[in-house]
Amino acid sequence: MNIVVLSGGVGGSRFIRGLLAATTPDDQVTVVANTADDIWLFGLRVCPDLDTVMYTLGAGIDTERGWGRTDETWNAKAELGAYDVPEAWFGLGDRDLATHLVRTEMLRSGAGLAAATERLCARWAPGTDLERIRLLPMTEDEVETWISTTVDDAPAEIHFQEFWIRHHAGVPVHAVTQRGIESSSPAPGVLQAIADADVIVLPPSNPIVSVGPILDVPGIRDALRSSDAPVVGVSPVIGGGAVRGMADQLLAGLGIENSAAAVGLRHGVLDGWLLDTADAHHVAQLEAGGVTARAVPLWMSDDATTRQLAVDTLALAAELCRG
Repeated sequence: MNIVVLSGGVGGSRFIRGLLAATTPDDQVTVVANTADDIWLFGLRVCPDLDTVMYTLGAGIDTERGWGRTDETWNAKAELGAYDVPEAWFGLGDRDLATHLVRTEMLRSGAGLAAATERLCARWAPGTDLERIRLLPMTEDEVETWISTTVDDAPAEIHFQEFWIRHHAGVPVHAVTQRGIESSSPAPGVLQAIADADVIVLPPSNPIVSVGPILDVPGIRDALRSSDAPVVGVSPVIGGGAVRGMADQLLAGLGIENSAAAVGLRHGVLDGWLLDTADAHHVAQLEAGGVTARAVPLWMSDDATTRQLAVDTLALAAELCRG
């Protein structure tokens, strides 16, 4: 099979590991990662979701945090704080710093983000899960997510990373904007991967700031809708709450119902949707909206449950193909 995965960071990475365990080395897996939470900091281009996928599949992730490098140290961050640099709130680790230096040097020398990502992955791929996938950014154009909010009783526009890391999603959400999305285009290889796909998967990732921006890159949503491959997603919401991250705050701030059904119907490209057994009562609502739904256990609590979730996802895709 040719499988395309449209992924955010932590949840998407975990699902991809299960997907690789549930498939064979002959199956081709292309991961198109969100880049709308990328940011320029300290003169460096930081790509959190790309790096989380790369580190996770390349066996370099800090498994307790779910992001950043294993055996990380924080000397550079401490020194930036000592210099009273305003952006020192961002957790840039010493090992992680090397990744951003290599990427930024390549970008400034004229390489695209896809080529820079391939160069970085070459270090991590041998002997790891990353060896079996092709990792692509959703776009090579700069797209950044900004949050309209209120900080210290004053209206403010802040980068998503500041909202999440500095304020811990503790300020209100009035609007979410992906700056640059309208003029962006899919990265090299993305549309061809979708055209060649036998299965397209949306793993459990934030619907507003991870999956949403990938779909909103001009050309990607149309490619998904015109594909013959079934598009199957996994709900990031269980029992009316996000499994991880700040989706609860974003959905509430944007006036979107925080339910597996509302999130599944919002994407507008799905043929199938897996929701947790706790949300089985939403199956009828989804199917009334034209999305085939199945209720299965979604918690990726260990390798076995994560692999089973991938198996269930592929089974629904196969069912849709037969239909």
